[in-house]
Amino acid sequence: MDEKELNLKISASPHVRSDATTADIMSDVMIALVPETAFGVYLFGMHAALLVLACVVSAVLAEFIYEKLFKLPVTIGDFSAVVTGLLLAMNLPPELPIWMGVLGSVFAIIVVKQLFGGLGKNFMNPALAARCFLLLSFGASMTRFVYDGVTTATPLALLKNGSSVNLKDMFLGFTGGTIGETSALALLIGAGYLLIKRVISPKIPLVYIGTFAIAMTIYAVVKDEDVVKFVLCEICGGGLMLGAWFMATDYVTSPITPVGKIIYGIILGLLTFVLRIFGNGAEGVSYAIIMSNILVPLIEMATKPKAFGEGAELSEEDKKKKKEDKKDEKKEADAKEEAKSETQKDASDGKDIKGIFRAICAIMLITVIMGAILGTVYSVTKEPIEKAEEKAKQEAYKEVFPEADNIVTIGEENLDYKQVNDLIQSFGFTHDTIDEISYAVDADKNLIGFIVVVTNDNGYGGDIQMVVGMRTDTTITGLAFLVLDESPGLGMEADKDKFKSQFIGKHETRYEYSKTGAVVENQIDAISGATITTSAVTDGINAAVALITILGGE
Repeated sequence: MDEKELNLKISASPHVRSDATTADIMSDVMIALVPETAFGVYLFGMHAALLVLACVVSAVLAEFIYEKLFKLPVTIGDFSAVVTGLLLAMNLPPELPIWMGVLGSVFAIIVVKQLFGGLGKNFMNPALAARCFLLLSFGASMTRFVYDGVTTATPLALLKNGSSVNLKDMFLGFTGGTIGETSALALLIGAGYLLIKRVISPKIPLVYIGTFAIAMTIYAVVKDEDVVKFVLCEICGGGLMLGAWFMATDYVTSPITPVGKIIYGIILGLLTFVLRIFGNGAEGVSYAIIMSNILVPLIEMATKPKAFGEGAELSEEDKKKKKEDKKDEKKEADAKEEAKSETQKDASDGKDIKGIFRAICAIMLITVIMGAILGTVYSVTKEPIEKAEEKAKQEAYKEVFPEADNIVTIGEENLDYKQVNDLIQSFGFTHDTIDEISYAVDADKNLIGFIVVVTNDNGYGGDIQMVVGMRTDTTITGLAFLVLDESPGLGMEADKDKFKSQFIGKHETRYEYSKTGAVVENQIDAISGATITTSAVTDGINAAVALITILGGE
């Protein structure tokens, strides 16, 4: 056969290629997100539309500017930055300040994507990493959800607090939540498009949702819940559909091996279940996906398929011959290696050492720069923050004891707060810590009462720090909060006069709450759907009253 007729091409694997480009795939993802984006804008209004636009534009600009500054190929034409900005916007509350969304987009593109080498080299989903960054940085704004002009809790927060939710509204999307998580129907339409176009495989989403559903079913049976409704509400809410179909399937941060996809989906389902049921929040999808992203290299290593012919059975004679051949090959290789070691070792070692040195220097430089930036920000903001906190505390003191002409704080030099808290703990207030005690005095410098700052660590959203004012006979004069990070529309109702006024003017040694209506003097009405918050506040007040009673009060 003539050599020209062979026309053979030699290339590296894979040998089966697709005509689809990154831009094609990203375009399909954008099209799939259109139903949910349009519904979110319709549901939440113009501010949501502006937030989506700001996230997308800032993501594209961040990528363009970074690549220009570092003289890298400009990749905004592959639309991956557009998808990152869009997915981040889908995970944000509709009333979030625009500048926070922009900050999140810049963090996603620069820190999570570009600093690790760009598209294909990021080890976690950039949009979800940015969402978690914003949650940690601006917790109050990121957990404030507005629907129909009213600040409200998400359906899952209501469900976790024991309140009823409307499954139909959750499926259609007429509930509070982030811009892109409310409508399970719109998300399923988008997922269907991706499946038809074969952009994603159904394996990861179905295993993820299936594992989560099984775990939730077992939990619902144990807790004697309406199993079908409970499980379906958990599936339709909290961004599970958005995460399962649009983010857990990300090519870069999910496994490529068939068995790995199944293991990955199972881990996602179990992590989401654990975070929702046993964590402080009611969502869990973002953190579950990010934690699973980190495990992907290990999953792929454990599920890597064997090379063709590897592991085939050999006869004893073949095994012996193969072993001898390997010994001969090793001897030959050792001889060759020894012959050239003198000329190559120094260069190789030098190259390795040089590469390691460069990596260490780069990491140290980044650490120093980031440390300097954080240190500068801290030093600049420390004093204003302290002044703002002190101002808020003094305003709270005036609020809880308006009759006081002067407030004198008892310092640690005059009172051992450790002993005070040991005493409180011994009386059963294991979740309460007395932070500060002050005297309330009149114009003639007569003692007329006390102001106690107490922190309860058993709130739904974490610590609740409250300021309790009371007369010398422990009659409560006021209640204010310095730290209250509970669910909007539920636990945050504790800061409303309707709840706080129930304590004012009462003179009891111990307060209790009732979910069915207060019937005796020492009872107060619990906040609907926020029993945990009610219990924490009541315990804190009881600890303050007990302290003043123990110390003698009058």
